[in-house]
Amino acid sequence: MKIARKKGYGSGKRSPAPFSLRASEKGAGLLFPLTRTPFSAALILAMAACGPRHATLAPPPPSPSATAVLQKDLSAIFEAPEFQRSLWSVLVQPVSSESTLYALNPSKLVMPGSNMKLLTLAAAVDRFGWDYRFETRFAASAPVDSGVLRGDLFIIGGGDPSISERSDERGILRGLAQQIRERGIREIEGRIIGNDDAFDEQELGAGWAWDNLPYGYAAPVSALEYNEGSVDLVVKAGAAPGAPVELQVRPEGSALEVENRLVTVAESGEGMLTMERLPGSLRLIVRGQIPANAPSFVRTASVDNPTQFFASAFRNALVAEGVQVDRGALDMDFVLPTPDLTAARTLAVRRSPPLAQLAVSMMKVSQNQYAELLLRALGGRQAARDRLTAMGIDEASYVMADGSGLSRYNYVTDETLVKILRRFQQRPGDAAAFGATLPIAGRDGTLAGRMVGTPAEGKVRAKTGTVDNLRAISGYVEDADGEVLVFSIIANNFALPSAQVVAAADKALIRLATFTRSNNVQH
Repeated sequence: MKIARKKGYGSGKRSPAPFSLRASEKGAGLLFPLTRTPFSAALILAMAACGPRHATLAPPPPSPSATAVLQKDLSAIFEAPEFQRSLWSVLVQPVSSESTLYALNPSKLVMPGSNMKLLTLAAAVDRFGWDYRFETRFAASAPVDSGVLRGDLFIIGGGDPSISERSDERGILRGLAQQIRERGIREIEGRIIGNDDAFDEQELGAGWAWDNLPYGYAAPVSALEYNEGSVDLVVKAGAAPGAPVELQVRPEGSALEVENRLVTVAESGEGMLTMERLPGSLRLIVRGQIPANAPSFVRTASVDNPTQFFASAFRNALVAEGVQVDRGALDMDFVLPTPDLTAARTLAVRRSPPLAQLAVSMMKVSQNQYAELLLRALGGRQAARDRLTAMGIDEASYVMADGSGLSRYNYVTDETLVKILRRFQQRPGDAAAFGATLPIAGRDGTLAGRMVGTPAEGKVRAKTGTVDNLRAISGYVEDADGEVLVFSIIANNFALPSAQVVAAADKALIRLATFTRSNNVQH
């Protein structure tokens, strides 16, 4: 039984430990090796003597080079009749040089999906370095008298994307609440107020489709981000057709008003679940049908106000840790007059893991909110573009509408993606850290189920991209000679089943994994 869901980014799952990328210098050599076809002169003379008349025997045509065979094989994949109405953009080069092994529309601007995260991460690493950490500060201006904070407690966000109950069973917020209690505070007379002023109020990316917004992968972005701005919907089917479908929302504090319109159907039926919620509304409608006795599963739904969600969740954590909170939780945007925090004293600080670790979550499972928060930490799209220009990236070779790739306003060329991938591999200190962020074919992340049991398993390390009518994959593949190749493969504008497009890309990567220059002819 399968439960269909809307296509998007990010599963909310955590990825396994990172890996080390092999050295890129291995296997460098001639791109077009010379080929020789020995032929016996004695044999020619003997054959000529046998005939009744003198004849000139033409030498056989030279064997095609390994590269020519590779190009023919890849063209057969990407230029197959079934893709006549689709657009492929492909570029394959050795990571050690800019010589081209295969190219198809490499300079065309195409929609990259989550391959846009490669640009966002490149700009962020260039600006901050791999050791950068976000800070969230918990502060108060009011005095503490006999264990009572005589006013409000403020949470001052810095854009940390990692404060999530999905990554910590005990709860990161419970640990922070314990720090407040250990400061001798047993009661808070005021409110818990979230301050997200570190970033502007643009919570959604430019060009995000309205029907994506109810889903967790399109959650709004704030300088105070909790649980990636989303809740888990735990779905449990009934035991028989017509029985109620249970729907549990976790964690608490989202303020969502969930309307459960799911129905249980026969065990042989097809599962389907969709969500509806308009921006600015708390009403979430969950529709669909679930086959009877289907295993429980989880879908993520976005909250409306991530700052309010954070403040409410921290209030709940304080109460759970034995700190009485007399009033409610608020987004500071709704507090008048606006509190002055210049003299606020710090009660607790949360420092995020380093960017190197955050980038693993961002890239392995394609977590959109991580990328959007990095873009805002950079100062926005123009600041990211300025950074990329300083890195030598042509401004005409991409259009950056958001940091995650969810927007269909994004465009980039394969040439630019390959240039960024080569830069990561060749810069000292970047190769291992960046390599650890990429999904590995057949092993983890968004590539866990792809190329399993093929010569490409474990040899392809790449970022995927998934949006309706768009599939992308860009990264590195180790060929049969041990040489590292850098590639970008993007399909746009297709009406075929997406599985057919993914299968073509995987077939090409398997061919690259078996490529060798040592033989003249390959099959």
